[in-house]
Amino acid sequence: RAHRAKKAVPPEQTNAESFYHLKQMTNETRMVIVLKDGEDLRGTIEWFDKQALKVHRADAPNILLLKDNVKYMYKENEDKLLDTD
Repeated sequence: RAHRAKKAVPPEQTNAESFYHLKQMTNETRMVIVLKDGEDLRGTIEWFDKQALKVHRADAPNILLLKDNVKYMYKENEDKLLDTD
């Protein structure tokens, strides 16, 4: 019987998330960060690592968010695209 080679395990890190954060941070893109509890925060990503994001907010103190609390995020100028009114 032929011995089949095992499929390679996909890499745990693709670095796509880091690339995205770095791009938005470099461009100082205003972001909307929606938390798992439904609250949304607006600001620019000032710093990030594997577990956290530091967000600079113009209207409130800067905040360090654990990524576990983030549901999703998008560019603030995409708000118009998401409006269903």
